[in-house]
Amino acid sequence: MIDPFVPYSASHLLMLLSLLAASLLLYAFRNRLRDSQGAKKLLRLFLAALLAVSEAVLDAWNIAEGTWSPRYTLPLELCSITLLLSVVMLLTRSRLLYQILFFAGIGGALQALFTPNLVYGYPHIRFFQFFIAHMLIILASLYMTWVENYKPTWKSVGVAMIFLNIAAFIVGVLDYVLDANYMFLMHKPSTPSLLDVLGPYPFYLLAEEGIALLVFALMQLIFFVLPEKWRRKSALCGPSAM
Repeated sequence: MIDPFVPYSASHLLMLLSLLAASLLLYAFRNRLRDSQGAKKLLRLFLAALLAVSEAVLDAWNIAEGTWSPRYTLPLELCSITLLLSVVMLLTRSRLLYQILFFAGIGGALQALFTPNLVYGYPHIRFFQFFIAHMLIILASLYMTWVENYKPTWKSVGVAMIFLNIAAFIVGVLDYVLDANYMFLMHKPSTPSLLDVLGPYPFYLLAEEGIALLVFALMQLIFFVLPEKWRRKSALCGPSAM
């Protein structure tokens, strides 16, 4: 019998550490990958394939278990949408998708990893599929940033917010038609999540908008604006400036 998932258990923390380790390795080898077109292309296609396989494994498991249902298992959660778009981004190197996925993909996947809406614990296949899929969403955008050298702008924050609202509208209509709760647009999840502290329905949806905008702005500031200012300041204060 598989034990239920326990937040911040040893297995949960190990998955979070695995994401950290993979991110650090990607960053450490970014320059070598940039210099090798073959290695860069291989890694990009490998990440795309792993993302596609992770979604296929979830569908296959639901079908095998008899739990596949239009109400619960269509790829209409935010992370499922960003996962599929990440595959397209990696295959096409789309700058538009990158602008969306750097913020919506990383932000949504991180929230899912830290507060998983997950029933099955280690070593169930759903445990591994859940964490691997969400880690890959993050690594896909980090790859495009560190290896392909893509960079979002402040305008990209607005593009990501527009995408979220369009996606929420479309998914909300489908939720109504299917009597579903994709993206938790109809009610909160049954497992603990950030939504628990954001007030009752529908106010938590408005709070999510504000939090998403704040998180995206902080990501732009921390990842790009402040490092660029630090680099410029270092250049001005360096030996060549003497």
